[in-house]
Amino acid sequence: MTKRLDLTRRASEPQGLLERILSTPHLAQVVPRLQPDIIHRVIQRVGLEDSSEFVALATPEQLERVFDLDLWRSAQPGRDEHFDAERFGVWLEVLVQAGADVAARKLAEMDTGTVTAGFAQHLRVFDRAAVSRYTTTDGLEIEEKVNRADGLTCEVGGYLAIARRTDSWEAIVAVLTSLAEDHYDCFDRVMSGCRAVSNSGREIDGLDDLLEAGDQAMFDVAFDREQRREKSGFVSPAEARAFLEASRRLRLDRDTMPPLDPIARAHLTTITPPIAAVAPPLDDSTTQALAAVVDVLTEAGIVAPPRALLAGPDVQASRLRYLETQMQFVLDRDSVVSSRRNDELAFLANTIAAGCPVQARPLSPEEAWNAALAVCNLGLENRQPLPDDFLVSHDLVGVFQVGWTVLHDNVAMHAAEQLLDVLATLRSHDDDIQAGLNALRITLTKHWRAGMPWRAQEELDVITSLDMPAWAALVGLLNECPVMHASVKAVRGSGINSVSPTDFEFISENSQIELIHKFLSSLSEVLAW
Repeated sequence: MTKRLDLTRRASEPQGLLERILSTPHLAQVVPRLQPDIIHRVIQRVGLEDSSEFVALATPEQLERVFDLDLWRSAQPGRDEHFDAERFGVWLEVLVQAGADVAARKLAEMDTGTVTAGFAQHLRVFDRAAVSRYTTTDGLEIEEKVNRADGLTCEVGGYLAIARRTDSWEAIVAVLTSLAEDHYDCFDRVMSGCRAVSNSGREIDGLDDLLEAGDQAMFDVAFDREQRREKSGFVSPAEARAFLEASRRLRLDRDTMPPLDPIARAHLTTITPPIAAVAPPLDDSTTQALAAVVDVLTEAGIVAPPRALLAGPDVQASRLRYLETQMQFVLDRDSVVSSRRNDELAFLANTIAAGCPVQARPLSPEEAWNAALAVCNLGLENRQPLPDDFLVSHDLVGVFQVGWTVLHDNVAMHAAEQLLDVLATLRSHDDDIQAGLNALRITLTKHWRAGMPWRAQEELDVITSLDMPAWAALVGLLNECPVMHASVKAVRGSGINSVSPTDFEFISENSQIELIHKFLSSLSEVLAW
């Protein structure tokens, strides 16, 4: 037992996890068979800088998809993502550790637009002959047309490159040199693309509302990325926000289910199964090695065990009884419809992950999946009684929208209303605390009237001075995706002053909402001091 515990502890540590993966026999045959999102999770866990041996085994097709996941960042969860130039430089440094020729070979087989966009963030590129110093036929000396003092420079393959930024410069030069020597067609396309965006400004001609060349190129790269991700079921943050906003505006007094949302319809009709990476046929040794790696990743929590909606008789399963009953009936009746319902659940989970933070952070894939299940179960409960074959002919997107509206109206908005009632009469002898309470009341009133009380979250910090568990509960309730923190069920007067922000559950039943309402009705007593 002790040995087993040691292995589990080691697998949870980044360096130990990496060592176990790298020590697996036949790893070079295993990595090309991993899904790109799994590779990305390993990189996130162990750190990109330490992953050079691991990523060197990935195929260009895998790395292209990993780039789609890893090179784009948003300032806040659920906001639009932007290309991270610094991260691209780190990737070049990591790939070069396996050899500049290896890095060049992988980049040469990837989407030229993404590669060009990355280099263009680091370089200004010019044709060497066009900017060189020369003497005219009448003896006039023409100076070089670029100022090398502007930054680090290199001349390679007939081009002059000047650094826009100094980080990762050595790796950039090494990769460009190797591309020019061994993959000149790719090198020329990349450098030509960088050259096109290196000239700043344009003549004012009445078309100045058009994007600059660099912005247009980045827009094209972002668009291509979204197109690739859509086919795999991903939802852009903008589309996710639009879908979730529309989904909380349903009229619950209507007996009919809403028609399929156009955003959901578009995504569900464009999803295609992932294309398996090209790899040699499996033999016994590779099969065993693949199983060993999967075991390590599962133990570390990177690969989830096979997800079953119809789980055993645990607490979480019992809270999904309406959804379980319906999904089991569909599975028994029609496997094609059952697959369609699971695609809808995947779309909903991806939408929540892309467009809705929890406690100011993104949801993990497993959390997003659990949230989608919970909201769908809540939607079914609030449409009871329903026939057992309801989901045979009705989609889960409409069910989700019912549950999402219930959460908005009966949890987030109700919590805001109750808190505003308390703040109207709550007084503190501490001037700073009272000023904070006043600011919270003003801000929360504004956003409550707009139907978005979660935008007042930053002002909630003043509640920590009054009652820490109450603050944790309110942070969970005043959310785009409301959750029930454990402090909602805590015994009042217990003297608990420390809380764990991760100690919450997704709201899947009306009985949980009843507990929340009971907690909110006692809020004035809890916060009074």
